[in-house]
Amino acid sequence: MSEQTVRAAPAVHHPTQFKQALFGFLGGTCAIALIAWLGHVTSSPLVIAPFGASSVLLFGAPDSAFAQPRNLVFGHLLSTAVGLAMVWIAGPGIWQMALAVGIAIGLMQLGRCVHPPAGADPLVIMLSGNASVAFFFVPVFAGVCLLLMIALVFNNFVRRHRWPQKWL
Repeated sequence: MSEQTVRAAPAVHHPTQFKQALFGFLGGTCAIALIAWLGHVTSSPLVIAPFGASSVLLFGAPDSAFAQPRNLVFGHLLSTAVGLAMVWIAGPGIWQMALAVGIAIGLMQLGRCVHPPAGADPLVIMLSGNASVAFFFVPVFAGVCLLLMIALVFNNFVRRHRWPQKWL
């Protein structure tokens, strides 16, 4: 090989890449804006950080197994229940956070509902200090239902792509 520096070819972006990026941008922006607005008008906090990561999957990689409704809904509900149970049983703390996330991952795997953003739900509970049963329903259950409905409408009617791949 010669001593000349080999230059990498410039990245070529195809129109479909831009279209997919635009759909990801629009879907994520609309979902979080709508959920935050509904939370504001109802005086109910409906947004938690893991919903931003869920939006990445729902609108940026909607065909991923992790982005399917079963994974979205049951992953968040299961992980939230684990986080709440851990706080009630052992209180908040470093080891409790680690154990809660580990248990949530294991249970999501056993339940065939792995949704990576849901792994943060126990951390949100412990770091926020909101370990009430109400947290399970608002923001988690209500927010997940809203995300699901927005993803159904956006992916099927705006993006014109059949979503979900499978329900259960």
